[in-house]
Amino acid sequence: MKVIFLQDVKGSGKKGEVKNVADGYARNMLIPKNLAVEANAKNLSDLEGKKASAQHKIDMEKKQAEEYAAKIKGQKVVIKAKAGSNDRLFGSVTAGHVADALKQQFGVETDKKKISLSSDIKNFGSYTAVVKLFAGISEKIDVEVVSE
Repeated sequence: MKVIFLQDVKGSGKKGEVKNVADGYARNMLIPKNLAVEANAKNLSDLEGKKASAQHKIDMEKKQAEEYAAKIKGQKVVIKAKAGSNDRLFGSVTAGHVADALKQQFGVETDKKKISLSSDIKNFGSYTAVVKLFAGISEKIDVEVVSE
C-alpha cells in the first residue's frame, strides 16, 4: 500500500515522504496512530500544496534576508553604554544589544543567536560583527560603543 508519512517513522520513512509499505503495517500501525495516510489523489494533492506553500515561505524569507543585507551592508551600529572607571563597561555589550540596536537604527529584525561578535565587548571602541540573515546570506557590520 502506498502511504504518505505524516511524521518521521524510524526505519520506514520521513515526514512528507510517499512510500510503498506492507498493507498490514499500514492498516494496523501507521494509519491508526496517525503516522501516515493512504496516498490517494486528494492526499497527494494536499501534500503538493503543503510543499508549494513551504517553498513559497522559504522564498519570502530569503527575499526579506536579501533586503536586510542590502540595508545594513557597510553600516555602523552605534550602541550607548554606561562605564565605570578606566572606561570599562558595566557588564558587556552582547549580541542581544546589537540585535536591539539593528532593529532601532535600521529596522532590521534578527535573532541574537545569528549575530557573532569578533570579541567580547567590554570597553568603548569599534568592533566588527557578522550577522547571518539566511543560509548563505550574511553581512559584516561595524559596532561602535560610545559613552552614554
